[in-house]
Amino acid sequence: MKSLRALISDIHGNLEALKAVLADIRTKGVTEIYCLGDIVGYGPNPAECIDLVMDLNMCLLGNHDQAALFDPEGFNAGAERAIFWTRSVLEQGVGPKAEKRWDFLGELHRRFRDEDTRTMYVHGSARNPLNEYVFPDDIYNQVKMEKIFALIDQYCFQGHTHIPGVFTDTLEFFSPEEINFKYKLTKQKVMINVGSVGQPRNNDPRSSYVTVDGDLVEFHRVGYDIDETVSKIYGVPELDNFLGDRLREGR
Repeated sequence: MKSLRALISDIHGNLEALKAVLADIRTKGVTEIYCLGDIVGYGPNPAECIDLVMDLNMCLLGNHDQAALFDPEGFNAGAERAIFWTRSVLEQGVGPKAEKRWDFLGELHRRFRDEDTRTMYVHGSARNPLNEYVFPDDIYNQVKMEKIFALIDQYCFQGHTHIPGVFTDTLEFFSPEEINFKYKLTKQKVMINVGSVGQPRNNDPRSSYVTVDGDLVEFHRVGYDIDETVSKIYGVPELDNFLGDRLREGR
């Protein structure tokens, strides 16, 4: 049976968004779900999100996941406070379930390759799978893009920027809206950002994810109970109110 794969990324402890996306995925006959990292950070339900992601077919390490395990590097003050709070929540857990969460995070890989389809999966970029951002404006940075594309066999799926879209090796970027939310894979090299489940930054507050059916990539948007997540964030002193406010605007 041909596989229909869903790719999600950047959940950031947003349980309401994750549940809504997983429910939407279940309506599409998806056979595999991959997560491209950042299960935790920013959001109010890190433990619950880890529990749900554990059951997926593949999950990668994101920079916030690593920061929860070790120490944050290059984080702004708000993100740093959030990740230290996230760590404290995970450390307060007791018993086998809590230990399993730490083991799960500690065993996550930085990249995954599907040799059959010549596809790479990372959180950041093919060059720096954990921390490098590839923004739409980077199509004007020819040196950067050529160096990254040189490391890609054919296709690369990634997250990290929270901005969905398609980058081509001819230095073009297409937002989902520009391509009617569908992109057909060809022999051309492409990088595809799947967007963010838990903290979109493309001026659309709905969660974003993609499905891959053969050579057809489709972008999806899912609404969720933003007010519930915002209320939880407001209730945690260590989480800046801004982390909730930005959810309403998708920025």
